[in-house]
Amino acid sequence: MSINLDTLPNGLRVVTEHMPGLQSASIGIWVNVGGRHERLEQNGIAHFLEHMAFKGTKRRSALQIAEAIEDVGGYINAYTSRETTAYYARVLEADVPLAMDVIADIVLNPVFDEGEIEVERGVILQEIGQALDTPDDIIFDWLQEEAYPDQPLGRTILGPSERVSSFGKGDLSRFVAENYGPEQMILSAAGAVDHAAILKLAEELFGGMVPVRQSNVLTAQFGGGERREGKALEQVHFALAFEGPGYRDKDIYTAQVYSTLLGGGMSSRLFQEVREKRGLCYSIFAQAGAYADTGLMTIYAGTSGEEIAGLAELTVDELRRSTQDLNEAEVARARAQMKAGMLMGLESPSSRAERLARLVAIWGRVPPLFETVERIDAVSRADVTAFAEHMVGHSKSALALYGPADKAPGLAALQERLVA
Repeated sequence: MSINLDTLPNGLRVVTEHMPGLQSASIGIWVNVGGRHERLEQNGIAHFLEHMAFKGTKRRSALQIAEAIEDVGGYINAYTSRETTAYYARVLEADVPLAMDVIADIVLNPVFDEGEIEVERGVILQEIGQALDTPDDIIFDWLQEEAYPDQPLGRTILGPSERVSSFGKGDLSRFVAENYGPEQMILSAAGAVDHAAILKLAEELFGGMVPVRQSNVLTAQFGGGERREGKALEQVHFALAFEGPGYRDKDIYTAQVYSTLLGGGMSSRLFQEVREKRGLCYSIFAQAGAYADTGLMTIYAGTSGEEIAGLAELTVDELRRSTQDLNEAEVARARAQMKAGMLMGLESPSSRAERLARLVAIWGRVPPLFETVERIDAVSRADVTAFAEHMVGHSKSALALYGPADKAPGLAALQERLVA
């Protein structure tokens, strides 16, 4: 496998990885803009824009966009996160030029037809309603709001209904003009691809783009706090977060090893103690998420209203215990899980293309796999213990509860128990 990275004169980066033996390829544009790049009055517009990209261009109708890819058996989609918007397709080798042309068309030439805006507004409002009706989705939005209050990073990606209801063609066009420049874009492709051919097409399709001056992103400040929403559900949904490292921080691999041994699988501490030994829940996990300048160490579980106090207290007890008795075997197991998960996840061209784009966005290069493996292997038990001690003893925290949560302890009580 070979990785190549070039930058067009206007700043757009092109990265590819040829994967021998494959007859298909994944290709897309990753734009370094998402929910945290929105002003308050724009909250939700990055996601709205992603939807509108498929609703017609100067050359293709919405149906023609879908047919162009599906007529050759391909697949096209997009997503919006808090820091990235991606438009990507999976096609056979011979159809890579077609996929690039369609992706360039939807990114560069959307028409924002007023009628289509109204149709898609209804779709997004339904999506917001569906999220509100899905407790194990909405709980993480509320947790994010408590972790980063009154900040772009703390706002929901979908945006509130009242703002989505007001967006028009001018709002979408302004957001594109402010954020969709070539320097914010990475064209990434993996699978049956030829770098020279991809680069030539990129120059033809994107070479005429003019750089834009994107506004500086507000540095995130972890706040912490509690949100408790009572509702007659079968379960209480419990989400607890601590501030963690950003993805450029030297401690990011330590944080990921810690989250894995804490709640990353069936052998993890929380799964064994809370579910297997006590039977307090069906689902419980921990994860370390990261952004450019901050991160979240998150624990999630769902349980009955009668068991929520016991689950919350036992979770905190496990956090405290992890500062005292971590052993070499569980740290080694967590490292192995991380490495295997990473390597297994790179067996498809779609995963490879996304990884390439993410690494170029973070580092401006694609570190070789062995470098990442070495960094994971370098995480020691002492490193993990020190990380756990700092998180438990010094980090602020945020708590979100949804459901019959009357018996759940508050954040202050959990914090006291954590440092007792």
